[in-house]
Amino acid sequence: MTPVFNFSAGPAVLPREVLLEVQNELLDWHGSGMSVMEMSHRGKEFMQIAAEAEEDLRAVMGIPSNYKVLFLQGGATTQFAMVPMNLLRGRSVVDFVDTGHWSKLAMKELRKFGATPHIVASGEANGYRDIPAEEGWQRNPDAAYLHYTSNETIGGVEFQSTPKTGDVPLVCDMSSNFLSRPVDVSQFGLIYGGAQKNIGPAGLTIVIVREDLLGQAIAGTPTMFDYRIQAEGDSMYNTPPTFAIYVAGLVFKWMQRQGGLKAIEQRNIEKAALLYETIDTSAGFYRCPVDKPYRSRMNVPFMLADASLDEAFIKEAKARNLLQLKGHRALGGMRASIYNAMPLEGVRALTGFMQDFARHNG
Repeated sequence: MTPVFNFSAGPAVLPREVLLEVQNELLDWHGSGMSVMEMSHRGKEFMQIAAEAEEDLRAVMGIPSNYKVLFLQGGATTQFAMVPMNLLRGRSVVDFVDTGHWSKLAMKELRKFGATPHIVASGEANGYRDIPAEEGWQRNPDAAYLHYTSNETIGGVEFQSTPKTGDVPLVCDMSSNFLSRPVDVSQFGLIYGGAQKNIGPAGLTIVIVREDLLGQAIAGTPTMFDYRIQAEGDSMYNTPPTFAIYVAGLVFKWMQRQGGLKAIEQRNIEKAALLYETIDTSAGFYRCPVDKPYRSRMNVPFMLADASLDEAFIKEAKARNLLQLKGHRALGGMRASIYNAMPLEGVRALTGFMQDFARHNG
């Protein structure tokens, strides 16, 4: 079978060997006679799966013991509400770094709780082509926390280091570069992200929260939205997304077999460098709208100089088994998402096609 390379921004490509494991275990998990999809979340079989998934995630990320790991539902978008419900703690201002679409949606949700987003820095004036330098941020010392999006999936800008916030808890929407590089979890108050980029199927959201931030939810917080309740119930206050947790656990083990996050990061650097080099050396046929120091390793937006060729590009790419390259409707053009599971072979196939297309249409 000719390999197909899926550049979707999410739900996204999963490691092939993980999918084969899922296929092999689909009807009978480890001799239990049950598919994971059929198991009780309270049964010993699934409890083992969930415990191993958390243990492996802690090992992969180096999560300290004073942090809780929650396997939740509702996507990262639900966290735009859950974070202020749990972390405002009587304060009315939250610091935000505005880097584009997802930052704006998080700020919009915050306002529903009577709190004010204080924008410490924004890339809007520059078309979200960069991230303002941290030394120029205008922080509010009374902020409940500082929120940032480490990688904007649509705009393709990515933080290359972790902001320093002192005593103010740092909150990160890490959805689209979660587990793509090592991070020091101890620098964060809370990390959250949807699983459907680098971790597993859509339907699972992971929250990593420092224990001292639990137990101070605002009055009226729904039970399911209270981090303390979820932590006390080991993410099983109700039925969790069992199959998605199972697949995520397999991906965590796959990451360990790859050599961990340092090795994965090096491969991600190599893939991104190859794709950006192809764009930048195309004599203007392709262009990336993001300034070089802020370019994402995960989501690479690019435009053709002649937009009338866009449809032909997508059609011919599909004929070469290069799928899901159309850019987000808010930005247009193309977007190649090259998450952990995208092999270097896939990026080479894409860049080879891009060079051929430019030669035939330039």
